[in-house]
Amino acid sequence: MPHLKLTIAYDGTALVGWQRQASGVSVQGLLEEALAPLEGRAVTVHGAGRTDAGVHALAQVASVTLQRDVDPRVVVKAVNMRLPHAVRLIDATVVPPGFHARFDATAKTYRYRIWNGQVVSPFERPYVWQVAWPPLDIAAMQDAAGRLQGTHDFAAFQGAGTDVDTSVRTIFSSDIQAADVRHGERLITYEVRGDGFLRQMVRAIAGTLVEVGRGRRSPAWIEEVLASAHRATAGRTAPASGLFLVGVDYERPQTAEAGTQNSSLHV
Repeated sequence: MPHLKLTIAYDGTALVGWQRQASGVSVQGLLEEALAPLEGRAVTVHGAGRTDAGVHALAQVASVTLQRDVDPRVVVKAVNMRLPHAVRLIDATVVPPGFHARFDATAKTYRYRIWNGQVVSPFERPYVWQVAWPPLDIAAMQDAAGRLQGTHDFAAFQGAGTDVDTSVRTIFSSDIQAADVRHGERLITYEVRGDGFLRQMVRAIAGTLVEVGRGRRSPAWIEEVLASAHRATAGRTAPASGLFLVGVDYERPQTAEAGTQNSSLHV
């Protein structure tokens, strides 16, 4: 009865998000449907994070228990044969039975991509938020982003419908990078790593940082927003298209006994 840690990448453009829903195509639903023929029964997959509709992932993590003793390499190949090209199982690893992708996670990293310019490549458009004008003040955005590090109440960055016991989270790193693309246009990347994130939190932060970059607010405004604990005080919720779940961290390596197979086969 192998217990598996799955690593999944997906283009969320046409998906309703990670979580299985009554209507629409979800990542969880696709994975469970692809795994079922291996088991001859329905299976339940537990994800590390519930990404919203339109959000992408480079390395989402999930856990699942199978009744059949199947080589992880076979799982990767068989599942990818049944998945649409927008979703790929990139790794399957046997882990101890107690491992839970969500509850054992110690940190997650998200990346938000902003195209600051007039002309977006058709190959970039589905994966960025275009802020055509004005040229954003990167130094001010970085100053503001740095003020988010530490433990704070992030209620002001919490989307509607969030059901959590507390909105306090710890941010380990919060950074802005910019790369010149052509003719003064730039690809701006906001990357944040923390112990957990509220619904639409990163998108709300991205929208707030853009307000600072436009010069409408000072970097110190971030501290006022945090102190307010009211969503209306922060910037807009940035579009889902620019957001990527980059990876999930765990305190210790998730490995089973020696001799088990670890597959990184890409199909």
